This record gives sequence, C-alpha cells and structure tokens, in this order.
Amino acid sequence: MSTVDALTDQAMVVLQDRPVVPLSPWLSQAMDDCGGTGRTLQLVTPLDSRLSLPLRTAATGEDVHWVVRHGDGYYEGLTGRPLRWSGGTFAPIPEARDYAPGFTTRPTAPIGAQLTLVYRTKHGPAGGIGGPVERLLQLLTGKPPAGLGAAEPLEHVWRGDTLTEYARGRSVSRLLVVGDGPRPAQAICEFSATDGGGVAEVSTITVGYAQDDPPPLQHLPSLVGALAADQPVASLFVQLTPGRADLTTEPRWTGAAAPVGLAVSGHLTGPAGIPGQHIGPAHSPLTLFPLGDGRSPDGWQRHSLLMQHLQSIPQS
Repeated sequence: MSTVDALTDQAMVVLQDRPVVPLSPWLSQAMDDCGGTGRTLQLVTPLDSRLSLPLRTAATGEDVHWVVRHGDGYYEGLTGRPLRWSGGTFAPIPEARDYAPGFTTRPTAPIGAQLTLVYRTKHGPAGGIGGPVERLLQLLTGKPPAGLGAAEPLEHVWRGDTLTEYARGRSVSRLLVVGDGPRPAQAICEFSATDGGGVAEVSTITVGYAQDDPPPLQHLPSLVGALAADQPVASLFVQLTPGRADLTTEPRWTGAAAPVGLAVSGHLTGPAGIPGQHIGPAHSPLTLFPLGDGRSPDGWQRHSLLMQHLQSIPQS
C-alpha cells in the first residue's frame, strides 16, 4: 500500500522504491485527487526503478511527474531535466544546461522497438464497443485480449461486454487491456460520451519487439485493411519507439519515436511526395499514407505536411 510522503499546495509527493512501479488503484485514485485539487502528483523513484506502460503514459501529461533520485540529485525521468526541491514541489533547475548524469547512463536491458498504433472511432448509442481493440490485438498478436481493468493488476478477464458496460456507464473513462500473444501487448482505451448517447473512443495499442524480432511493418497495409473490414475506424496512426520489449520504461534516454504511417477514412489524395494507398472494403474505405520507417526523424516533417494538407480539405 502506498502513502503520501509530502503534501503541499502544489504537489502530492509519493515515494516508490520497487523494480517496476505500476498504475495501481491507489495511484490512480491519487491522480484523480490531485486533479480535483490542482496539485501535481510527483512520483519519486530510485534510478533502478521502471514504470509500467500505463503509468509511463500518465507521466507524459502535466498532472503526473516522474522524479528520479540519483545520488544527491533529482531529475525528471522522461526528459532528463535536473530538478530540485523548492519547498513546495520538485521544479527544474533554471541554470542547468545538460541532461542529468543518470539519464545518460546505459540502459540495463537490450533496447528493441515498441510499435504503437493509435486509432479513433465513434460508437452509436447501442451495441458493443470492444470490437476494435479486440480485433487489432488479435491481428497483432494472434490471440484475443487476456484481461482488462481500470488499474494494474487488471481485475477482469477479457470480455467485450464488460468493456462496453464500463465505457457506456461514465461520461469519461479509461480502461487498460492486455494482450495474450507471444509478445507483450497492452492497450490504453479512452472513452467519452457524445451527443445522442454515443461514445467516442481514442485507443493506443503498443506491442514490444526484441532486437532480433523486428516489427512487421511491411504487413501494415494488410493489417489496416483487415481492421477496416471488420471494425471501421476514423483514423489510425502508427509509430515506432526504441524501448524495452517488456514495455516498461527506464529513466534513461533510449531514443526518439518516429512515425510509420497514418490511415484516414475515405478515398483521399495526399500532398506532393506523400502518395496515399486506398485500402479496406467499399463500405469503410481508408487511405494509408506512408510517413517513414519509424526510425528517421524526417518522418515528422512528412507528418506535419500531411496534417496541413488533410486539414485544408473541405469537410463533406
């Protein structure tokens, strides 16, 4: 059981000294409490701790900070910014001009690749909601999901009707889904109610690959087409991030994410140099735009050009 180690007007500080820190029910509640009081949850760990994927995702926002203790100093675990205690919160050191030394130390495990797919879709006022995440995990891992829940460890075995009941019963909700294939796979599903009783979904699926097991990027068109045939989506963004195959995150630099492709609904044309590939069935067509190999930062320039182009297309 966790406890609050310091509480100020600015922050709730929680010390965690364990090999892997998950998004536990207690930490999830602490995040909600901080959101309601305007505080930041600051999670302090030693250098040899890692965050689970759901907790690491939460720490990318403004409401949760990962503070790493290394020797006599502190730094931000995802950026390497040196920090110090101000009396009310851990804050960046203005005069610091370099990464904290701990952030540039060698990772403790081999660095593979994490394939991330973010899809957006809308569900009507009736019917099941779990189809897209179940289908995509099955396409990526060869098996249906294994479990779901709001925090770690996940409290339910996988059932699409359980996800539907949870997502439709709240105005805003987040659920975690874990895969059951040969590679680590997790999904973070976010749902929000829409006018007319529908549900908007933005879900992120991440699969871990070891160094000798590269992601099958050449099969991306067929994968996206198979998803669209069964579970239409409005868009699907794909990127690669260097990282541990077990999907945990060390407080060290391991490399930057880079885009692979973006699929959007409809038959569209892209800007010069970014041709689109029409995939999917006639009833739910998608256009897939290749952006890069997931390793070159130049892909972000193509992503920016594509987004500007798509935003300029008149809405029908």
